[in-house]
Amino acid sequence: MKALTIAPGKADSAAVLEVAEPAPLEGSLLVQALELGLCGTDFELISAEYGWAPPGKDHLIIGHESLGTVQEAPEGSGFSKGDLVVGLVRHPDPVPCVACGAGEFDMCRNNRYTERGIKEINGFASERWRTDPAFAVKLDSNLRDVGVLTEPTSVVAKAWDHIERIGRRAVWKPKTVLVTGAGPIGLLAALLGVQRGLEVHVLDRVQDGPKPKLVEDLGATYHTGPVKDIKLCPDIIIECTGVASVIVETIEQLGNDGILCLAGVSSHNQNVTLDIGNINRTLVLENSVIFGSVNANHNHWQLAEEALRKADRNWLSRLITRKESLNDWKKALERHSDDIKVVLDFGKN
Repeated sequence: MKALTIAPGKADSAAVLEVAEPAPLEGSLLVQALELGLCGTDFELISAEYGWAPPGKDHLIIGHESLGTVQEAPEGSGFSKGDLVVGLVRHPDPVPCVACGAGEFDMCRNNRYTERGIKEINGFASERWRTDPAFAVKLDSNLRDVGVLTEPTSVVAKAWDHIERIGRRAVWKPKTVLVTGAGPIGLLAALLGVQRGLEVHVLDRVQDGPKPKLVEDLGATYHTGPVKDIKLCPDIIIECTGVASVIVETIEQLGNDGILCLAGVSSHNQNVTLDIGNINRTLVLENSVIFGSVNANHNHWQLAEEALRKADRNWLSRLITRKESLNDWKKALERHSDDIKVVLDFGKN
């Protein structure tokens, strides 16, 4: 079968290769791939910023935003042939830490977790893949056209889950949320904010293309320019750009008792000047919280599926701006200015 692979540590080594069928030891659930979403992590892997092949292997099958249909499932697994499924990305470490042992492997304490298509386990960019039923989520069949968005939605579902848990430290009735960055993560974070009945603002650097209209149609407000120009001190900020200067601006703009979730991974060598004393004074005197969030556990994937089912299907489908076949994988890796989510379609020739 064909798979999109890299040689970890070697920049620009991406290639579609003929690889062996997934072995039964990889999991009793055999899945026929339908689609695979591409994201910034995949480009970082291709650039050799990080990435680890499975033990004893030279290549890694990349891809962590999966969608497929079950081909084989063991009795009593909760899955049947034809089910629409996605595969969880992170798996717990072999000798579970306290978090992994509780099923919260997204919060692994010792960094010995593995991740599909990223760290020591092959990903989902192959025509077929296997997984243990414990690391799969069955989707409503009506989500066939947008189910590939489940993984990025799980990431923001976790972010919102943790925001709300932190908020319960006191009586807290948030009204406003600012999302910085209108990529897939930012737009999905905004969607979940709207679903919670909040006043949602989204800031991004582009002034045209599909993003402003998507935000408007969501019932949110679109902004460009500096964070301070919004004239708002949000109760919640979800920072999705990873841009150091934007992060500093969000810290300065956060409202009293506010919660800032850092959901974007910063690139290296971003130098900014910080007045740590002033930041500390503000955080202490205003009871503010800044925290980071990455990945998701099984519960967050289920929350993601619920959010997608509730969302307007037409709006969600507009997040997928291009679909390319596996044979045209090089086109899929090209950067277009109006791209939001690019998808590999395994059924497309």
